[in-house]
Amino acid sequence: MSYDLMVFDPAIAPRSRDEFLRWYDDQTAWDEGHSYDDPQVTTPLLAAWFAEMSEAFPPMNGPHASSDYDNPNVTDYSIGRSVIYAAFAWSVAELAFAEVDRLAVKHGVGFFDVSSNEGEIRFP
Repeated sequence: MSYDLMVFDPAIAPRSRDEFLRWYDDQTAWDEGHSYDDPQVTTPLLAAWFAEMSEAFPPMNGPHASSDYDNPNVTDYSIGRSVIYAAFAWSVAELAFAEVDRLAVKHGVGFFDVSSNEGEIRFP
């Protein structure tokens, strides 16, 4: 089990909660027909978020994968065309939330707290 958060392109995601959750289900079907570990497939806003996020929480897979297998910050990212889903170790949940939130604001992307009971959705 992991601590999961997602950022998304706010120009693409629906604004109503019900529509957003249906869209989220579609996005997490992971059927876009490309590798989900390469930031080149996503939007410029999300790619910029990922570039900075991966400095503190390096990716587990893909072209920028960390070789430090003992680092609890190594994160499993799934990179779609309009979303980036991040699965963190629970031991770094508070740090991960703070960094995802900070960088979402900085880069102007949306933020979905997947692991929260409330499932907060934030648009910039």
